[in-house]
Amino acid sequence: MVEDKDVRFHLNLFQRWQLISGESEVYVASRQQRLIAALALYGARNRRYICGLLWPDSPEARALESLRVTMHLISRQIPGLLVNGGPVLSLAPSLSVDLHNCLEQVRGCQTSISYTPDDACLSHLRHAELLPGWYDDWVILEQNRLRTFRLRALAGHAQRWLDREEPEKAAEAARSALELEPLQEACVGLLMRAELELGNRVGAVHTFESFKASLATELGVAPSAYLYQLVAGIRGPVRS
Repeated sequence: MVEDKDVRFHLNLFQRWQLISGESEVYVASRQQRLIAALALYGARNRRYICGLLWPDSPEARALESLRVTMHLISRQIPGLLVNGGPVLSLAPSLSVDLHNCLEQVRGCQTSISYTPDDACLSHLRHAELLPGWYDDWVILEQNRLRTFRLRALAGHAQRWLDREEPEKAAEAARSALELEPLQEACVGLLMRAELELGNRVGAVHTFESFKASLATELGVAPSAYLYQLVAGIRGPVRS
């Protein structure tokens, strides 16, 4: 491959690891994938930091040698992607990462006063699964962090759609949040409210009863007074 400083790289970390250089997909081994993914997630980092992240059980000398070999392979296979700044490693500024693009879009929308959630944003949040099948500790940490972000964003979308009297979209966002965390009570409440707005009283009661049963099975506790009050308004007084 001939090095071209104008080549733009795009890295996908959602659903699967995929690197695009120009218009072509680039295939590299797992070790190279992990170094590229780590630098994409954490940004410029000292070599020793990367060694501790990727080879935590190896002696430092061996980890540094593994890093050197991996860097050499990346530089040979994908010229221009890896930036070697002496003790600090980073990726080319021309690299775009789907994770960063998604987070930037969602955060930008959330800080806008006139923000109205759209279907594209909901789709991004529903399918933003980070590197499924990767079980490295640092990957799992980032997967959990992203999951928390998605959960909060989806709950926020559901609330905004309820405020804008669009219960169908609110219900979709709340259900997507509950797919991530079935025991998230705030999202159960949002889904029940959306179902009531849609005139689906039976669905709202079913949502409550399913959550109540799951909560008792998983945690041995009962729903909050708020949910009991909400369901009581549908079918009459309910004893907690």
